[in-house]
Amino acid sequence: MIVLGLTGSIGMGKSTAARMLKRMGAPVCDSDAVVHGLLAKHGAAVPAIDAAFPGVVRDGAVDRRALGAAVFGNAEALKRLEAILHPAVREAQRVFLARAARRGVRVAVLDIPLLFETGGERRVDRTVVVTAPFLVQKARVLARPGMTPEKFAAILLRQTPDAEKRRRADYVVNTGDGRLRTRRALGKIIADVKRLRGRHWPPRGYQPGQVSHA
Repeated sequence: MIVLGLTGSIGMGKSTAARMLKRMGAPVCDSDAVVHGLLAKHGAAVPAIDAAFPGVVRDGAVDRRALGAAVFGNAEALKRLEAILHPAVREAQRVFLARAARRGVRVAVLDIPLLFETGGERRVDRTVVVTAPFLVQKARVLARPGMTPEKFAAILLRQTPDAEKRRRADYVVNTGDGRLRTRRALGKIIADVKRLRGRHWPPRGYQPGQVSHA
């Protein structure tokens, strides 16, 4: 099975690309959705976050705005949060890939916003970066509810620059070219990687429920 790592900076069209890949038959593990589940009522990460950030848990769920305020601009707090979330997300990804392999899936996708920032490229066979011209990216992001130019700038500072992501990627898809061209580019990528010999999932010795810190 080939494992694709899908990534891209904020507003570059990653969610749209993920939906297209699903329609092409490639199952996608959405890291953001995994995090939402971890933070939801009775989510697995709620007790640890409650202990690390008192006051951000309300009615059994993490208040994402309160948590965001607690870590915004605070590198140490952000590192504490990532130490809680990243291992749990990686475990969810491993379980997803093991299940996909058992179903005989030929290409599976890990949708990871901070793929290069967290060393996630070492856990996939090929990387796909979605990109778009800066003005297109900015317009998309600032159209989101609650987004401000200051928040946008702060998010960009946390992310590997788009040019660097494109340089490190195996495949680059320009979503600014429109949906039709994006879909065609993704289709070519799927056809191309199906010729490769992928990794074996699950890895030898892997047991469901174990947490990987790799």
